[in-house]
Amino acid sequence: MVQAKTWILTKHFEGFPKDSNFELKVEELPEPKDGEVLVEAVFLSVDPYMRPFSKFRMKEGDVMIGTQVAKVIQSKNPTFPVGTHVVARSGWSTHTVCDGTGLIPIMPDWPQDVSLALALGAIGMPGLTALYGIEEVLGLQKGETLLVNAAAGAVGSVVGQIAKIKGCKVVGSAGSDAKVAFLKELGFDEAFNYKTVGSLEEALKKASPEGYDCYFDNVGGPFSAVALQQMKNFGRIAVCGSISVYNDTTPQTGPYPYLTMIFKQIKMEGFLQSRWEHKHPESLKRLMGWLKEGKLKSREHMTKGFENMPAAFMGMLKGENTGKAVVTV
Repeated sequence: MVQAKTWILTKHFEGFPKDSNFELKVEELPEPKDGEVLVEAVFLSVDPYMRPFSKFRMKEGDVMIGTQVAKVIQSKNPTFPVGTHVVARSGWSTHTVCDGTGLIPIMPDWPQDVSLALALGAIGMPGLTALYGIEEVLGLQKGETLLVNAAAGAVGSVVGQIAKIKGCKVVGSAGSDAKVAFLKELGFDEAFNYKTVGSLEEALKKASPEGYDCYFDNVGGPFSAVALQQMKNFGRIAVCGSISVYNDTTPQTGPYPYLTMIFKQIKMEGFLQSRWEHKHPESLKRLMGWLKEGKLKSREHMTKGFENMPAAFMGMLKGENTGKAVVTV
């Protein structure tokens, strides 16, 4: 019998998450039946989406949602032999018995010298989100200017690099001077710390006086209200996240920029990467190709210890991570 540790959501979040929202439980798992496998978590992901999704995807008492890179340690399913590594939607759990539904094998030619943690980051959901936002939603073209906020995070850092691969000017904002330095390392043309600039409007104008063709929005809220005014005519906006409002107890209202959108004929579209799931295998190969060519760099913010899942999650929501936030078991 294997003991599984799981983190339970004891109470739905009100405002910013607290330790009291989580409870660590231990349970004995049954042996896998025919068609089932037992997987053991190696790397676990903490992501901003978990905060809003928990409200409508979970009940109090459920295992906290999330993905992990896991290793098959027992198998009665020929599709997943022992030793296989998979991306599993198993939530915050050290061990899971399942019938293989929701398990995605790591690409068969995954290079030995590339950490499997990247399957939760640049060569995983965040990388796919960046790629589809740029290609499918924005239709970014060579020579255009792109703005991305939360640019040092798991998605934003990949967005900027793909835009540079495509021959674009890239402006990024982040929340610390160290993160701004990281963006410069990645090849961003302009980067600034939105917390220390005197005026966000002036910072955006200085970074790109002629305005922005495309805006990849991870933040929402007041930042986007200012950024939208800097868009060029026929500008395109990909709405990926709205982390500035996830922990609000009172919903934000206004300003309402509809006149600007009408006069400039701006297109704004929200999206989820799952819309293009049929493209995932080919897209992951492209991302891996850029990584191996040195065109795409990745940084992971590692937290050690399954017992630290809530702390890693809350730290990520506070912006403590540069790159992808990952927990190692």
